[in-house]
Amino acid sequence: MKREQFASRLGFILVSAGCAIGLGNVWKFPYMTGKFGGAAFILIYLVFLVIIGLPIIVCEFSVGRASQKSIATSYNHLEPEGSRWHYMRWIAIAGNYLLVMFYSMVGGWMLYYCYRMMTGEFVNVNPSQVESKFTAMLSSPGTLLLWTILVVLLAFGICCIGLQKGVEKIMKVTMIALLCIMIVLAIHSITLPGAKEGLRFYLIPDFHKMVENGIGNVIFGAMSQAFFTLSIGMGGMAIFGSYLDKSRSLAGESVNIVILDTFVAFVAGLIVIPACFSFHVETTAGPPLVFITLPNIFSQMPGGRIWGSLFFLFLFFAALSTIVGVFENLVSFGMDLFHFSRTKSVGINILLIIVLSIPCILGFNLWSNFQPLGAGTNIMDLEDFLVSSNILPLGSVVYLLFCTHKNGWGWKNFIQEANSGQGLKFPQKLRFYMTNILPWIVVIVYLKGYYDMFKGRGLVFVVWMIIALLFLTMVFFVTGQKKKKRK
Repeated sequence: MKREQFASRLGFILVSAGCAIGLGNVWKFPYMTGKFGGAAFILIYLVFLVIIGLPIIVCEFSVGRASQKSIATSYNHLEPEGSRWHYMRWIAIAGNYLLVMFYSMVGGWMLYYCYRMMTGEFVNVNPSQVESKFTAMLSSPGTLLLWTILVVLLAFGICCIGLQKGVEKIMKVTMIALLCIMIVLAIHSITLPGAKEGLRFYLIPDFHKMVENGIGNVIFGAMSQAFFTLSIGMGGMAIFGSYLDKSRSLAGESVNIVILDTFVAFVAGLIVIPACFSFHVETTAGPPLVFITLPNIFSQMPGGRIWGSLFFLFLFFAALSTIVGVFENLVSFGMDLFHFSRTKSVGINILLIIVLSIPCILGFNLWSNFQPLGAGTNIMDLEDFLVSSNILPLGSVVYLLFCTHKNGWGWKNFIQEANSGQGLKFPQKLRFYMTNILPWIVVIVYLKGYYDMFKGRGLVFVVWMIIALLFLTMVFFVTGQKKKKRK
C-alpha cells in the first residue's frame, strides 16, 4: 500500500511544529525564564536550540523520509544486515505510550479548565478557593477520567479520518487558531498596568541575574529546555518525515519548524510574565502557575472570564497538537508492524490509552501514597521522568549515531537524504561535531538530569544512577556492532 503524503508544505510544517509545540513551550518555558533571570536565559536557550535541537531534528526527519516508515520499522529498513539498531524501536514505542498515558490526562485538565472559565466558575473567588478547586479536581478520579476520555476520543477521531483530511486539515486550523489566540492574549497582557517591568525583565538581558542564579545552572537549564522543547528522540518527527516527498530539503524545513516552535514559546512568555508582574505574583511558581496563580490573575482582571477561557483554550490546542502527533505515531505502529487498517489501529489504541491512563489518574488520589521518585512525587512524575529524562535523550543519541557512524545508516546516506530537494542545505562540515561532540553533550544532559533529580537522597541516588548507567550501556550495546554487508 502506498504511503500517505501531506497535501501541502504548509500542512507538514504546521503539523510537525504542532507535535513539537506542547506544554514544554507554553507551560515550562515561561516558568524557566522566570526562574533563571529572564532575557539572558532566552539568549542562551536560542543558541542551544540551534546547536543541539536543530541537527537532531534533521536526523529524525531524514530517517523517516528515507525509510517511509514510523520508528517501528524505520531502523529495520535502513540498518546494515545483522545489526541491532531496530532493538530501539521497542524503547521508542514504549516512550510514545508512556507519554500519552499522562499527557492525555493533562490535556483533559486544560479542556476542563477552559470549560470552567467559560461557565464563570472562577469569577469573584479568592486565592484559597482557586487552589481548593484545583485540589478537588485532582481528588476526583471520575472527573479526571471523563476529561481524559474526551481528549483521547477527540485526538484519535482526528487520526481516524486520515492524514490529509484529518490530521493535516484539522491541525492546520487548530494551529492557526492557536497562533491567533496567542497574539490576542499577548497584546492584552503587555498592555496591562504595570506590565512594562515584566517586559523589561523578559526582553532586556541582565547578566547580573545570571550570576545570582549561578551561571552553570542557567546554562544547563537553557540547554535542557532547548533539547526537550522539540520532543525529539522517539519518532515524533520521523513519522511526519515519512509522509513527506523529496521536493524540499530537510534542513530548511527543520529551521521553519524550530522558528515556529520558538515563536510559540516566546509569545507564551509574553502572555504570562507581564501579567505576573502586573498583578505582583511570582513567575517562578512552576506547574501551579497555570492552574492556581493564573486563574487568580484572571479573577482580578476586567473581562477575566473571557481572557481566562481564551488562555486555557490556547493551552488545550497546544496540548492537543502534541497528542494528535503522538497518536498518529501510535496508529502508524499498528499499520507498520501488524498491517492493521488505520481504523482498526485507531480502535485498538483508544482502548489501550484509556486503560493505560488510569494509573496516572489514580496517582493523584487513590494511589497517592505511591511515591516512586521520593517524597511528594506521583505516578505522573515517574512516567514523565522515564520519557523526558531517559527515552528522549537516549533516543536522540541513537538517531545521531545511526546517521553519522559507518556501522549505522552512515553520514553519506544521511547527508544525501537531508539535502534532497530545494532549500537550505545541511552543512557537511558539521560531520565531526555531530559524530564526536553532540552525542556526548546529550549524554551530559541525560546524566545531569539524573544528578539533579536524585542528589542528596543517599541510597536512592545510588540506585537511580546505576539505572542510568544501565540505560547507557544498553544504547552502546545497540549501536556498537560492526558494520556488515547491507541488505
